[in-house]
Amino acid sequence: MFCVTSSVSRFTSHVLRPLILAWQFLTAIPLSRSTHDAKPEELAASMSWYPLVGCLLGTLLVTADSLLSHVFSPQVTSVLLMLLLIGITRGLHQDGLADMVDGLAGGRTAQARLAIMRDGRVGAIGATGLFLALGLRYAGLNALPAGEHLALLFGMPVVGRWAMVVGAFHVTYARSEGGLAQPFLAHLSWQHLCVATVTTGIVLTLLLGPWAALSCLLIGAALVRLSTAWFHRMFGGVTGDLLGATNEVAETLFIVIVPVVLFR
Repeated sequence: MFCVTSSVSRFTSHVLRPLILAWQFLTAIPLSRSTHDAKPEELAASMSWYPLVGCLLGTLLVTADSLLSHVFSPQVTSVLLMLLLIGITRGLHQDGLADMVDGLAGGRTAQARLAIMRDGRVGAIGATGLFLALGLRYAGLNALPAGEHLALLFGMPVVGRWAMVVGAFHVTYARSEGGLAQPFLAHLSWQHLCVATVTTGIVLTLLLGPWAALSCLLIGAALVRLSTAWFHRMFGGVTGDLLGATNEVAETLFIVIVPVVLFR
């Protein structure tokens, strides 16, 4: 009896609670009414399950696509899918991308760029960058090959959230005064990264096959780490906005590049 109770307790603390924290941080849909403030270590542990949250989002997208495609044209369906994902995730990652573009356009130093990013208003350059990114995503969704359409649609949010974990590992938080993402970055361990990577690898293997999955992981990890090095150069480190931008870029590149490389 003690062993069963202990196993349930470990499952709750190491899997269930971090998964709920990940879901509640990444989406607008609450799973728990608990008001317990998460510890920094728990926030970091929740990143282990970001790709699993991506699986749940992928399931919603695939289900919605299957229903909407019977009613609307492919173009309208693509727009509605984008609106659905933005609504579920509260536009969190799109905001990060727009803030990053604004910071790059308006600041000459790392501190100036960070100050611009903290401004709640979206500038003209940030809005333009976001518009172009959404346009590219729309084009990518419309161009998905018919036979692999649902697989790539499912994998898109998984890859995006895995990229955030890769981008958060062993990096410096850019703001000296701290911020929302600092506890995640400070306590993220290689074990958390391994869980996220194995989860993503299994999903991609089931969707695309082992060699395609391995290629996505290796190339994706290399690109993300190059981007984090660039973030350190331009911003002095990584912030939550920059991780959100990483998610947006990773998702878009996944649906734009993978079909061209693997299915043509």
